Amino acid sequence: MKNSLEERIARIEGILDQMDKRLNHVESEVRDLRSELRSEIRDLKRDLNYRFYWLLGVQLSMWVTIILTILFK
Repeated sequence: MKNSLEERIARIEGILDQMDKRLNHVESEVRDLRSELRSEIRDLKRDLNYRFYWLLGVQLSMWVTIILTILFK
């Protein structure tokens, strides 16, 4: 019976070691995913800011053109 108990404990320890390795792998994957996501969000914000200023510039130039047309009509 003692031998059987030691075998069971050894088997459980092996399983726990495997679980530890898998969890470490999952943690590293999550870290990588976080860094990629932060990078993508940063790029998206930069792109949105660029497009916003472009749109603002077009709207201002249209507004000025309309006002000048009304004034010099």
